[in-house]
Amino acid sequence: MAPQYDAIVVGAGFGGMGAGIQLDRLGLSNFVILERENDLGGTWHVNHYPGLAVDIASVTYSYSFEPNPHWTRLFAPGTELKKYAEHVADKYDLRRRMRFDTVVGGARWDEEQQHWVVSIENGESLTARYILAATGFLSQPYTPPFPGIDTFAGKIIHTTAWDNDFDLTGRKAAIIGTGATAVQLIPEVAKKADALTVFQRTPIWVVPKVDTAIPKPVQTLFERVPATQKAARMVNTTMLEALMVVGVLHFKQAKPLNKAAALLAKAHLRTSVKDKETRRKLTPDYDFGCKRPTFSNLYFKTFNEEHVRLETNSIDHIEPDGIVTADGHKTEIDTLILATGFNLWDVNFPAIEIIGRDGVNLGKFWRDNRFQAYEGITVPKFPNFISLNSPYSYSGLSYFTTIEAQMKHMGRLFGEMFRRGEKTFEVTEHANTEFLDRVTDKLDSSVFYSGQCSTARSYYYNQHGEAALLRPTSTVNAHREAVSFPLDDYTYGSASV
Repeated sequence: MAPQYDAIVVGAGFGGMGAGIQLDRLGLSNFVILERENDLGGTWHVNHYPGLAVDIASVTYSYSFEPNPHWTRLFAPGTELKKYAEHVADKYDLRRRMRFDTVVGGARWDEEQQHWVVSIENGESLTARYILAATGFLSQPYTPPFPGIDTFAGKIIHTTAWDNDFDLTGRKAAIIGTGATAVQLIPEVAKKADALTVFQRTPIWVVPKVDTAIPKPVQTLFERVPATQKAARMVNTTMLEALMVVGVLHFKQAKPLNKAAALLAKAHLRTSVKDKETRRKLTPDYDFGCKRPTFSNLYFKTFNEEHVRLETNSIDHIEPDGIVTADGHKTEIDTLILATGFNLWDVNFPAIEIIGRDGVNLGKFWRDNRFQAYEGITVPKFPNFISLNSPYSYSGLSYFTTIEAQMKHMGRLFGEMFRRGEKTFEVTEHANTEFLDRVTDKLDSSVFYSGQCSTARSYYYNQHGEAALLRPTSTVNAHREAVSFPLDDYTYGSASV
């Protein structure tokens, strides 16, 4: 039997929509995008906590081929990112090919039929020639197993399931976590709660946020003269490259730049927080870049408020009316907010079960044989499979850099397969190994291996201590290789039907 679809895309965030746009360009228009949530947008649909905003300038955090001249701020609020996602879905005719509230259980390569069988949790099965996993890097929320959390009698909210109807006014609240989400959320909670205790395990590097409203005349200029917005994007991308590629990935060769970024963050902290002891607790003891840094003008200042307290003792257990730390101190609360991040390496690579050729389980393969993917997108023994959130795939700081490089890789790969008159592709073991060796060698110069990161508790590291998330090259290199990788790095074949 011929498969039902040319392709199945798992995930309706920006990665999945980019894949859909590229499939249309390739003439593979009979595809479906499966999404477990009830609407599109990925993280910008799931997250809607107070203070949500993009932490990369909006002119860069968007498709280069679909600029939005109407961002109201340099760092747009989450509602505008959601609106932008809806605009893209409608303009590129993606919405009609999306199925929401559809939870994918797994996918299995059918060697005899030469196609993928995708199982839906309602018992349905779908078939497609190609499968593209676009489940995102931060899609599996994590809640640490705090002893006694099930006995808490107050309100518990995870940032990925924010209750818009819940009023924080007058509450005695606690926030667990000080990552990028918490940095945005803490100032907003402090505005309403009578008391706020922030439980910090690891401090985060925070630099000033050069945020400003984008005046209407500038928006009009961007709309009428697109080259001006393109120039703004280029300037911002160059700044991000300097921060990420030079200061973080080339740490060994460019320590002064890395140290300068850390000094900027420390100066920001010193001028923002009055209390010396609080400043000490908020200062990271690991090198800049070991964890993803963030931007904020309000986060540090919040700790000057009398009703805000920073707690750095570890949590021992939770009681019905409070949190008890290892030193025996109890903080009485009635609201518990979990900004505890996401589980990347245990359940997110991959986020669904993928069974390839010869019955190889992708999750087990990665955990037994190191996390790896050729050019961050394909894996040996997984024919006709594109993984859009893979080890060594994240390029630069804006996710759209990664998305568009992968779209280009798809274009070159599928174009060659069609030119040969074939319908299947699979990356060779040799090409995969060579790429893995190359990126591993390059990472030796990064802050992850040459810096002091032992206390960072960074999600960049997997359970084997490898920093296998970021591609250790410039974004220019990533895009150049996406359109010039050796075509013989893949084998091509004919489908049996």
